[in-house]
Amino acid sequence: MNEKITNLMTTAFVDSGSDPGTMAEVSGQVTENLLTVNNVWMMIAIFLVFIMHLGFAGVEAGFGQSKNTVNILFKNTLTPLIGIITYYIVGFNLMYPDSFVAGGGNEWFGFDGFFLSLPEGGEGVGYGGTMTYWTDFLFQAMFAATAATIVSGAVAERIKINAYLIFTVIFVGLVYPFVGSWKWGYGFLDDLGFYDFAGSTLVHSVGGWGALAGIMIIGPRLGKYVDGKIIDKPGSSVPLATMGVFLLWFGWFGFNGGSVLSADPGTVSRVLVTTCLAAAMGGLGGYATGWFVFKRLDLGMVLNGILAGLVGITAGADVISPGWSLLVGLVAGVLVVLSAITLDKLKLDDVVGAVSVHLTCGIWGTLAVGIFSADFSFGTQLLGVVAIGAVSFFSALIIFKVLDATGGLRVSEQHETEGLDSHEHGIRGYTIILE
Repeated sequence: MNEKITNLMTTAFVDSGSDPGTMAEVSGQVTENLLTVNNVWMMIAIFLVFIMHLGFAGVEAGFGQSKNTVNILFKNTLTPLIGIITYYIVGFNLMYPDSFVAGGGNEWFGFDGFFLSLPEGGEGVGYGGTMTYWTDFLFQAMFAATAATIVSGAVAERIKINAYLIFTVIFVGLVYPFVGSWKWGYGFLDDLGFYDFAGSTLVHSVGGWGALAGIMIIGPRLGKYVDGKIIDKPGSSVPLATMGVFLLWFGWFGFNGGSVLSADPGTVSRVLVTTCLAAAMGGLGGYATGWFVFKRLDLGMVLNGILAGLVGITAGADVISPGWSLLVGLVAGVLVVLSAITLDKLKLDDVVGAVSVHLTCGIWGTLAVGIFSADFSFGTQLLGVVAIGAVSFFSALIIFKVLDATGGLRVSEQHETEGLDSHEHGIRGYTIILE
């Protein structure tokens, strides 16, 4: 957009016979102003993605049992802290190595060293000339922290805090940026034509694969599956979970809208429309499928349906038409319910439905790009899903296995039964004093 406007200005000045020196000054001012506008929008997107962590905390605390509320909030508070710091130390330079260039020839690993490699003073222009390096880093750091938060909800109510934090450091610091570099860092998947606009695979399914590995290793909560029956464990606050979902939807305006990486009005507007349409239809899909399967008006499935629609459209929000985005969201809303049922049949206990929302629908959204956009190949999309999925899942599986074999992954039966808040933290999330 910057180049197009600058060219138009140049043409207008040439046609009018204006002084070349004046033309250069005005053109430079236009470019500077556009950089400022783009950079401000990207900073707003950062704020929106950041607030998603409050949404994740609300969803997990709301769907979790009241006796574990503080433990859940503790994990969700530490996760973005770790994500931002590890991304500063190693993740950014692993995900965006200077040795990787567009069309550079199937690069799969690169690393520019520890800590940010910014120009002197840190005031240089970053990605595509639309923002500063500082803004570029912080926007990407928010995404990294999001990938880790997905795992937290799946393994809630029975994982040791220290084990979870160690996993987060390794997974966010090394695994996420490594596979992310294959597309967003101009690695081999980018060269092959794989497309993932805002992270249905690179963020959501990476976190989803980590969540799946976690619930496989740690096992279900005590009393969840008894004599072939699924025992419901009511969450502590349905209103809190509902507010969490709407905070996440709110944050998605920055997650997808910011992934345009500029304030281009046409593209940003289109992305926000497809994002909202898919979310709305995903919620309706969850509502209809939940009613058909369970014969009840299941709010939980509507809420996860909204998130499913958001995850599903994230890979192709800029290339899938608004009409097709409705179908992408609807399918995601159906899939999230069917996936949750399947996991329960396999006795894989996912407290918030993270695997169903982020993995199942992340895969669907990535493949949908190859179905609903003529510019991309379904086969290449599938290859990207498999390649990133294999590395993410087996890396997470190994990390969890090592943690389980060394310091242990799961809390004691007593602590799990009586609640992690009183034993691990010494305080309760909800205190009602009766006089």
